[in-house]
Amino acid sequence: MCGIVGHIGSMNSIQVVLQGLSKLEYRGYDSAGVSYIDHSGNLFNQKKEGKLVNLEKLLGKDLPQTNICIGHTRWATHGEVNDVNSHPHSFGSISLVHNGIIENANEIKKELREKGYEFKSQTDTESFLGLMIINMKEGLSFSDAVRASFKRVKGHSAFVVLCKETKEIIAVKRGAPLVCGMHETDSNVMVSSDPYALVGLVDKLYFPEDEVFCTLSGAQTNLITFAEFDGTPSKRYLSTKQNLSADASEKGDFEHFMLKEIHEQPGLIRALTQYYIGGDGEASLEDVSSIKPERLILSACGTAAYAAYCARDIIENENRIPCVVELGSEFRYRDPILSKGDVALFISQSGETADTLASQGLCKQKGIKTVSIVNVMGSTLYRDCDHNLLIRAGVEIGVASTKAFTQQVLTSKLLSFTLKGHLKNAQERKALIDRFDLLASRIESLLQNQDVIKKIAEEIYNYKGYFYTGRGTYYPIALEGALKLKEIAYVHAEGYAAGELKHGPIALIDENMVNIAIIGPELHEKVLSNAEEIKSRKGIIVALADVNDEEAKGMCRYHVPLKFDGLGDLSPIYVNVANQLLAYYMAKFKGTDIDKPRNLAKSVTVE
Repeated sequence: MCGIVGHIGSMNSIQVVLQGLSKLEYRGYDSAGVSYIDHSGNLFNQKKEGKLVNLEKLLGKDLPQTNICIGHTRWATHGEVNDVNSHPHSFGSISLVHNGIIENANEIKKELREKGYEFKSQTDTESFLGLMIINMKEGLSFSDAVRASFKRVKGHSAFVVLCKETKEIIAVKRGAPLVCGMHETDSNVMVSSDPYALVGLVDKLYFPEDEVFCTLSGAQTNLITFAEFDGTPSKRYLSTKQNLSADASEKGDFEHFMLKEIHEQPGLIRALTQYYIGGDGEASLEDVSSIKPERLILSACGTAAYAAYCARDIIENENRIPCVVELGSEFRYRDPILSKGDVALFISQSGETADTLASQGLCKQKGIKTVSIVNVMGSTLYRDCDHNLLIRAGVEIGVASTKAFTQQVLTSKLLSFTLKGHLKNAQERKALIDRFDLLASRIESLLQNQDVIKKIAEEIYNYKGYFYTGRGTYYPIALEGALKLKEIAYVHAEGYAAGELKHGPIALIDENMVNIAIIGPELHEKVLSNAEEIKSRKGIIVALADVNDEEAKGMCRYHVPLKFDGLGDLSPIYVNVANQLLAYYMAKFKGTDIDKPRNLAKSVTVE
């Protein structure tokens, strides 16, 4: 969940690494640090608790000049947040950064203490550094010491190690994200935990598989080499062109990335149909059309799990294929019953979510065909699945996911459309394109009139608790709406199927509790009755209801006017955008850090 960037080349490496880390700060912002070798051959380590700006202040305006540097932004797992536990960790001629968890760190630390190594930090990471130092003292070369040390550690990790003597960077990973890059016309080479850090700096990307050792060198030839454990050259990596623009990770005129990404959704929705129906992505849909699942298992975590619930409703209603949604963090631990006729669908923005990857690995081990709905081509999930559908959301910087959720559900709709056999039907294709366009237009209208939601947020942001309620296809939207509010406003919020309130939670309702009630056309009368139960107990009702729904307007204190007609099974996405705006403005009025919520990181690469 940490951000890693390394660079060797003709540019000032510290400046390049800081630029990359600024793009990855959403992956961790407990602390930041850099290690570099100056032009005199000396190794320096600078790190600071807190956000990246603290490190930048420490380094000063006149940055040291160097052509080799590694850097890190931390999301703490082992050891409290302070300067000492910050990365990089260094000793003698070696400095390293780490993303992941070393599961047998305590065992290794005990062994190293017996050999005389004295630990400075509380981190699991320093156990790898200790192994490196002991191995090199015993005569191993830098590269052999990396291999020997990596053999000893257990768990999902990526390591990037800098050596003063060889002026090389070696990177290796197991179950954690890692990408290398180079510019084909100059001598700049890079490594990172996320391809977004390399945007505008390299034009070719390499995604190594597990246990492939990547060596970055400042030599004029073989700038990046890939090797197996025994040192022989490896071809176990995916190479691709860098296709993201440099402005993809900039806020532009928006105050926050989250608001920018909410506003990007109409354009992304239209682009998705252009890509998959009549564009380059149609081959991917044709590829999945061969799947004939007797049962579909959908597995994901967090926001992606709520997208999976929406996908379940769409696929079951349209195809009558039984679907089961499994949380990635629970799936493999309950000894699931899997059959040969099953197909497993995995949903992830990053494609590096540890629990989702582990679930995919279990299905693969059991011989179950796997499909991904993912944002990052070349990610681990993308490489490991039999079939892939890209959501094409672009860079999502805001830690609280917005546009990725929309694209995940819509890509699931395209999958359902294909399974139904409509891909080659011109009339059905046009009808689907028209509905996607209608959804985009409705969201545009909502965004143009967001002051209504902003005003409601200003009046309700200080209440003590919030219940989001919906029924049928809107139940997952209630769950996702509550999650968004919790993530960025730090208030207690729960999502419920509206009919479940009377089975316990209604005991909490009083004049200080707010009910955000999704009152759509589905089970309309029943949802109205559920909202009335809240109102009769003095709860505050915010109705997300149709503009012409006089019953809803008459019984609620606040009304977010929506237009459901014509959207059909796409209407939950439309409602969710209203929830995104409500959470955004409530968080803004509370003064929280919207793009970098406390305790959270964007890509959850540890269990």
